[in-house]
Amino acid sequence: MTQPHFLTTPQSRRIAYHQTEGQGPGIVFLGGFRSDMTGTKALFLQDWAAQQGRAFLRFDYSGHGQSSGDFLDGAIGDWFEDALAAITQLTAGPQILVGSSMGGWVSLLVAKEIPQRVAGLVGIAAAPDFTEDSMWEGFSDAQRDDLIQKGQVELPSDYSDDPYIITRRLIDEGRGRLVLRAPLDLPFPVRLLQGTLDTDVPPRVALRLLDHADSPDIRLTLIKGADHRFSSPECLATIAQAVVELLGQRAG
Repeated sequence: MTQPHFLTTPQSRRIAYHQTEGQGPGIVFLGGFRSDMTGTKALFLQDWAAQQGRAFLRFDYSGHGQSSGDFLDGAIGDWFEDALAAITQLTAGPQILVGSSMGGWVSLLVAKEIPQRVAGLVGIAAAPDFTEDSMWEGFSDAQRDDLIQKGQVELPSDYSDDPYIITRRLIDEGRGRLVLRAPLDLPFPVRLLQGTLDTDVPPRVALRLLDHADSPDIRLTLIKGADHRFSSPECLATIAQAVVELLGQRAG
């Protein structure tokens, strides 16, 4: 397997990435919480972009995959800074951001910061504000006490035998990054993709984002029977089609 390149961010974090050259607008994949850039969707998009002669970038946030840092030290703002550094330092011109789960939230933060560098956005089970609306709101009183007193709480994982460890910093820092509590202007086309059987980020989250965001062209596609992984052949084809639509908008 090809070894990654590394970028040192302004915050001195060492970010691993893979990049392929091609025409613009380029495509940037932003992964999910505790995920990395070797997942099915990232590799599918890289291969698809190469077939199209399209520039492509995938990377690991700090504390994820092959990047530096401890996952438990990280928070939404850190991973937003990582994404911002990768996009501004490694790409040129407008990009199509494809954000999966937490990557959807990070994409929205990037879009707010540098809207002139965003040609379009694809959210795959996008999870804006999940630290507050899913985690904190879903905690029991005992879990909230653990978080406040011990600085962390353990949650069961559907994807690993190891529990999710949620830190107080993740929750507290996330409150300064919420995007659904104030106007959200997205001056470019947006495609939201969502599985109806997603229990991690249920369809109501996509509907809330659809209703809240202000975009000249925002559409939600529901795939019946798809879960949070959104990695079946049908789902992958839907992702590619969403990117094609946004590229067509750009060309038009």
